[in-house]
Amino acid sequence: MIKLKYSNGIFNPFFNAIILTVALLISCQQEDPKPVSTITNEANNYVNSWIQENMEYWYLWNNKLPSAPDKTMDPESFFKSLLYSEDRFSWIQNDYEELLNSLQGISREAGYEYVLYREKEASDNVLLQILYTKPESPASSAGLNRGDIITHINGQQITVGNYKELLESIAEDHSIQYKPIMTEEKGFGAVKTISLSSIQYAEDPNYLHSIIPAGDKKIGYFVYNFFATGTDGEQGKYDAEMDAIFLTFKSESITDLILDLRFNSGGSETSAKNLASLVGTGVDNSKVFLKREYNSKVKESILRDEALGEDFLVSKYTSKINNIGNQLSGGRVYVLTSSRTASASELIINALKPFMDVFLIGDRTYGKNVGSISLFEEKDSKNAWGIQPIVVKVFNSLNQSEYSTGFEPNVLHKDNDLILYPLGDTRETLLSQALSQIAGISTRERLDESKETRKPLAHSLDFKRRGFNLNVDDNLPDFLLNH
Repeated sequence: MIKLKYSNGIFNPFFNAIILTVALLISCQQEDPKPVSTITNEANNYVNSWIQENMEYWYLWNNKLPSAPDKTMDPESFFKSLLYSEDRFSWIQNDYEELLNSLQGISREAGYEYVLYREKEASDNVLLQILYTKPESPASSAGLNRGDIITHINGQQITVGNYKELLESIAEDHSIQYKPIMTEEKGFGAVKTISLSSIQYAEDPNYLHSIIPAGDKKIGYFVYNFFATGTDGEQGKYDAEMDAIFLTFKSESITDLILDLRFNSGGSETSAKNLASLVGTGVDNSKVFLKREYNSKVKESILRDEALGEDFLVSKYTSKINNIGNQLSGGRVYVLTSSRTASASELIINALKPFMDVFLIGDRTYGKNVGSISLFEEKDSKNAWGIQPIVVKVFNSLNQSEYSTGFEPNVLHKDNDLILYPLGDTRETLLSQALSQIAGISTRERLDESKETRKPLAHSLDFKRRGFNLNVDDNLPDFLLNH
């Protein structure tokens, strides 16, 4: 039996303890005892039985689960042994509270996101370039800026061989050697060494918004870095902030919108629907935002429940008084993308396409058309694990979901120049491309063509648990009690 509790947009299943009994087979002849059947690791068996029961019911590919998995493995290895070969996204964490925090943008860090490149094509030395720093974080307070290049962490040169190990260390206090960017000179300054504290930091996804005048155009620009509701208040403070931003856009009568999702690798479905409801042309609570496809067990449970039924498999837009879709030129929204634009960000693109022209500028997106839920035991002293399995495939109102290889941009640009302008600066690469499309103006003297051959080794989003995630937030009530 599973009891499913809904709290703050997270699903909390409570299972009856699974009692495993061991039969001791003792021969009547004491001098010739037969072997005793034992459980090699009761703690692993306990957690893994819980994992298996969850996966057998919820997992989108539950018909692909192995028939006799080894429950004596550690839970992380056991969970991975269950995953379908095409599943790149399900994950497990040994502390469910950390899992939930990560989905709301809370983590221990110094407050900077970054990309890694080889220093030169044939070199093993690695450059860590800051993509943005976070307000009121240790990195911001220390004066670090977008574009600065870090070469050493804790006194060690970053290399191809050690960068993963060194990146693990920056969750704690650490020192860096870096070269500050000098955008006007199109170069870098002398090496500096500083120490940075790492703190429990709550990141606000509403990173930046502005209105850019361009001739007879008023262009709204919104940098949104992940999808999270925020946990305060009925709506969630981050979604409420988003609403206020779009109220400003509406009251200022913007004519065009640039939505910057290049650093956004996913998150909450609720926040995705909130954003799409603010942007879409002609959308309201009568229009379909997405359709859901679960495995046959979950779908059967939904269909046979009188309070749910077929309607539960469809999510509709929200009617918003601050929706700006009808005032956008040509019914078009411009979306800035990267290879890490994923999941809930791609859901936005796919859901809006039936209602407006979605014009993409940047790199091909990641390709994730499936969603997950958070499963954990809130009051079980023997099980602090949390799992985030893929449970649903999502479609738009036209039943389209074929973007598992990503969306191809209308204007392809890898955005991997070492000379990075601040976000919101009209000379910044992708923003400049968008302004050129909207107003026919070029705000950069020259683009560095050599950047097209620079290939990132890794990105900080690759190491974030919340990355590449669509967290399904709709309340599933107790219809699952006796599945």
